[in-house]
Amino acid sequence: MSNDFLIENAIVVTPERQFPGWVAIAEGKIEEIGEGIAPERGYNFDGDLLIPGLVELHTDNLESHLKPRPKVDWPRRAAIIAYDMQLATAGITTVFDSLRVGHDADYAPLRDEVVHLLDEIDAARRLGLLRIHHHTHLRCEICAEDCVDSARIVMDGHRVDLISLMDHTPGARQFVSMDAWRTYYGGKSGLNSEKLADLVERKRELFSKNYRNHRESLVALAHRKGIAIASHDDATSSHVDESITDQVSVAEFPTTVEAARLSHEASISVLMGAPNVVRGGSHSGNVAAEALAREGVLDILSSDYVPASLLMGAFELDRRIEGFGLVRALRTVTINAARAAGIADRGAIETGQVADMLRVRVVEGEPWVRETYCKGQRIV
Repeated sequence: MSNDFLIENAIVVTPERQFPGWVAIAEGKIEEIGEGIAPERGYNFDGDLLIPGLVELHTDNLESHLKPRPKVDWPRRAAIIAYDMQLATAGITTVFDSLRVGHDADYAPLRDEVVHLLDEIDAARRLGLLRIHHHTHLRCEICAEDCVDSARIVMDGHRVDLISLMDHTPGARQFVSMDAWRTYYGGKSGLNSEKLADLVERKRELFSKNYRNHRESLVALAHRKGIAIASHDDATSSHVDESITDQVSVAEFPTTVEAARLSHEASISVLMGAPNVVRGGSHSGNVAAEALAREGVLDILSSDYVPASLLMGAFELDRRIEGFGLVRALRTVTINAARAAGIADRGAIETGQVADMLRVRVVEGEPWVRETYCKGQRIV
């Protein structure tokens, strides 16, 4: 199929409504949209949904391709290509590859590991091996000694489009419950109770030493380079005040209704995990994404660690919450995410937008991605 074609007999979903209609594509962009019968014969969608390609701001899934088993390092290019294809089949056409800097209990990267990975992503893009749009989301473990220097090296050598400010200090933010922290880090690290206690002390020392200075340095770097900023695991009004001061765009995974509501009221887009929606709650015991949706303060969903959950999560919001509606639900995985990250040319079925689109059929209540298009080209 060329870049110029017409789709007919579809249920077209725009940011405002859905209707039976048609869409004309020219030079990889949406040229015209109409209701009812198309003006000429085109590619027949047989009544399937035509929705925007999904926009993913935070996914850890590349890590599982790079390290499919403990102590197994998979070849970078092969891992990147497999990851890219998995996202495309899940309907994700724009992804912010979430890459971590800063040593943590479960993650101890080599100094140049992220740089080498980004070099490989760039090479795969130049060789035409990637099907979808890739951006870089740098996840910064801000209390780690090496965080700021590592982030600066990455930003100096590669384009970074989003950074998140992460603090996994025990007893705060994501891990207000120490039992939850011990379960999570004990399982990941394999440390016994005595060594976990030593780790708690060490992480609290790092917080006292580095949190304020490192956060200020990372925020200044981001503003100087025009990079969008996300807060991570805000729990209190003080956390949200920090985010407002730092001109944060996205509140990732707030752990309380209060933090989510205050962020939303401050025009900071609230992002929660789609797995949280699908599973019916947080695996860390924090606030449920569905609860925030019911409160009217959920703006964006992220697939986090399960790419297929992104579209499922949106459909679950529509199914579970009376009056929420599919149009509003799909905004959380398309246009809301794109605009929060500063992307204006995709995320909506509208004239002039890049023709990143999905053909979706609902089978026994579950969405099935039948076809994925990127810049008007079918890639799945």
